[in-house]
Amino acid sequence: MTASCALVAGVVTGVAGAQPQERGDAGYRAEIAWAPCPELPAAECGTVRMPVDWAEPGGEGFDLVLARRKATDPARRKGVLLVNPGGPGGSGVDFALDAERHFSAEVLASFDVVGVDPRGVERSTPVVCSRDVLARRPSNAPASGAEFEALRRYNRELAADCRERTGPLFDHVDTLSGVEDMDAVRRSLGEREVSYYGLSYGTLLGQQYAQRHGDRVRAMVLDSTMDHDLGTWAFSGSEAVAAEDSFLEFAAWCGRTPSCALHGRDVPALWRALLARAGRGELVLPHDPAARLDAAGLRSLALNALYGPSWVELAGFLAVLDAQGGAPEVASEVASEVVESPFEAVFCQDWSVPVRDHRELARLRARAAELAPNMLGSTLVEDAVAGCVGREDAVVNPQRPWRVAPGTPKVLMLNALHDPSTPYSWAVGAHRQARGAAVLLTYEGWGHGVYGRTGCVDGAVDRYLVDLVVPREGTRCAAVEPAVTAVAEGGAPALPEVTRPGWGG
Repeated sequence: MTASCALVAGVVTGVAGAQPQERGDAGYRAEIAWAPCPELPAAECGTVRMPVDWAEPGGEGFDLVLARRKATDPARRKGVLLVNPGGPGGSGVDFALDAERHFSAEVLASFDVVGVDPRGVERSTPVVCSRDVLARRPSNAPASGAEFEALRRYNRELAADCRERTGPLFDHVDTLSGVEDMDAVRRSLGEREVSYYGLSYGTLLGQQYAQRHGDRVRAMVLDSTMDHDLGTWAFSGSEAVAAEDSFLEFAAWCGRTPSCALHGRDVPALWRALLARAGRGELVLPHDPAARLDAAGLRSLALNALYGPSWVELAGFLAVLDAQGGAPEVASEVASEVVESPFEAVFCQDWSVPVRDHRELARLRARAAELAPNMLGSTLVEDAVAGCVGREDAVVNPQRPWRVAPGTPKVLMLNALHDPSTPYSWAVGAHRQARGAAVLLTYEGWGHGVYGRTGCVDGAVDRYLVDLVVPREGTRCAAVEPAVTAVAEGGAPALPEVTRPGWGG
């Protein structure tokens, strides 16, 4: 586990039932003892005791860790801005500690920025699993009924391992439980209402908070929006279309940009050749020649790069791979230890994405490849769907249309037209479900995460958060092409590491 703010935070003194009347807000709360954060003494960190199971608030508890950056201009303070960077598995504490990189000076002057590590994540009793078990993960594309059953058994074995190592919280890391944590944090902070900024998977937390506790919202920004009303096929297909669209935008940029390392070349053809070579085991990571790069890893890496979008880096990286010779045999050793792995635990409790057998899974992947002939679908969805095979009984927060509670102020939604992770169609769908309770601002450019990209977007968001000025419905902000930066000669461009992906910034 990472260095924890909880190490210096004081002991929680309040318990359920300790409800000062002057707050005028009944419900679970606990006092928070603040102390300087180890990572940033200018910020405050603390813990607040939460019930593992909100159905039994007096039962077993755990420490939820949070960080606070106080408003830089107390005279202009508008209240608390709760933030969540998505994932599932992103650290709200880290997001708050790095607030200057994410929010404007005006927002920082006006709000106490408070970030929470959600239950099961980082400092808040993280979901941990055996590295050995994780290393035995079978293929996401079982070719037979026997291989499909092996995947099902593996997922159950992994869940049992993670449950044993994590404890009872493992079965209570769904987003609706996080919603109740969020409202208990609000009460524990002594705030009648809060503002909220959620990115990517953090928008699901915001949507469900607005559905349950909308009367406690002052303002809410949902940046790059999840659509929690999609079945397995629509979920997979829409992600495939988004990944392919972002790849084609990258290829078009290379075609019109002389400084692109692949300018003048047939980028899709080169990409497909690299995928074939990766499938034959001929590629390694340039920065780590001991690490073989298979086709799924290459697709994941490219998808991660399109989040930025890191077009310059992706082009340079692909050029370096294209110049590689045959890869040597690689031996790997896996240490026997635990690692944090919250993605499946959260996702499989929030989403019902059943597939009956290996034939249906093969049809699902074939359809995704038809929709995305270059990217062959989305590795993000492939991991998510395959990771829940055999875990259908874990779902406690299944998909349903988003309905905003009466009395909720107008929600501001943001999305890029060319987002590889949260498709624009998802934002349109969630906006439609909100039935007039939300306004959608469209960024006509690329990448995942909209706030911080242009003055048009930032000005609209800041006016909304600070002054509660809601943008006009249908507002669009023009695209700003990513800056062209030089890549060091002779070196492979830096790219996001090949990881288990997620919906996060």
